[in-house]
Amino acid sequence: MFLHKGGTTMNAYLDIETTGLSRYSDEITVVGIGLSDRSEFRVIQLFDDDVSAVAVRRLLRGVSTLYTYNGRRFDLPFIRHHLGVDVEGLATHHDLMLDCWQRGLYGGFKAVERTLGIRRQLTEVNGLQAILLWQEYKQRNDLKSLETLLAYNREDVINLAALQEKLNV
Repeated sequence: MFLHKGGTTMNAYLDIETTGLSRYSDEITVVGIGLSDRSEFRVIQLFDDDVSAVAVRRLLRGVSTLYTYNGRRFDLPFIRHHLGVDVEGLATHHDLMLDCWQRGLYGGFKAVERTLGIRRQLTEVNGLQAILLWQEYKQRNDLKSLETLLAYNREDVINLAALQEKLNV
């Protein structure tokens, strides 16, 4: 577990995967959180029974700023609805999508990555495929699908940090 060293500023980068777009009828499948205290960057991923309010609160303890892309409209409402956690009460939330809009960078996260030259290994995986990968894992116990889904989420989290750095916010 990544432990926050007292006295240093810690940023977090959060991205979730879900079974669909509705926080009312769909579920959270993966919570990915990147933690950075400037000397170290670690990604922690919660899935299955590990996705809990206690785990999310624990991971965000000591975080000063939490970065997302479209998190205000998607990730944070999902977490609030399913886990009962008000993430914005735990850390200052900064939605990088709004910074992108101010710079004329529109579209989804992947489109912005391409425009800014942020590389991605799993170019063939998108949000719809993430849903299908979860289904394959749950229905067939397909560990390769789970591995791919986690790699996709990990890349999203890492690229949030790269986007924040490129935007210099």
